[in-house]
Amino acid sequence: MPRVFDISQPLHAGLPVWPGDTSFKRDDTWTISDECPVKVSKLTLSTHSGAHADAPEHYGRDGVDIASVPLKPYLGECSVRTVNGTDPQVQLDEINWDRVTYPERLLMRTYQSFPHDAWDHNFRAIHPDVIKKLAGLGGLLIGTDAASIDPETSKSLDAHKAVEAADMRILEGLVFDGVPDGDYELIALPLPIQNADASPVRAILRELS
Repeated sequence: MPRVFDISQPLHAGLPVWPGDTSFKRDDTWTISDECPVKVSKLTLSTHSGAHADAPEHYGRDGVDIASVPLKPYLGECSVRTVNGTDPQVQLDEINWDRVTYPERLLMRTYQSFPHDAWDHNFRAIHPDVIKKLAGLGGLLIGTDAASIDPETSKSLDAHKAVEAADMRILEGLVFDGVPDGDYELIALPLPIQNADASPVRAILRELS
């Protein structure tokens, strides 16, 4: 039986979010009682809460919303690879490209242990050259456990712009704790939220047969 790894962040009060963005909150609308047979909740959250998929309109004026993106990039074979460099951005030479079996979807682990409880201002972004190399290999999607593929202080968003130029897709905020490097089936479908710039995802990896 193939193993399945959940690589999503649990969504909860206190979830670390991008500085200035909307905190996650869940409130009861109704609770089960003698007068009410069901529990129903209300959510307040950013579209970039936890593990999420960026829509092209997040980083491009003419980009489509998350409800309009094709689902193919978020579903299929992928390669998970750990990058151990110390540069603020993942560099081309950190990746053994000969071992990236499925360049259509490359997921990068930058943390030894994911920082669930605190925001990391110094997460490792991805150099645009990595995006360009992946695009040349037929890449459809780049994923990372970091909060963004660009540095927190970036105003030019060079990695996002490289993704835009290649018409690729982005997953950010993934969790690879306990996941061995290797090849998997990725399932990380965004919600069809109209006019939204991103969507949280329930991202899983399934071992290939």
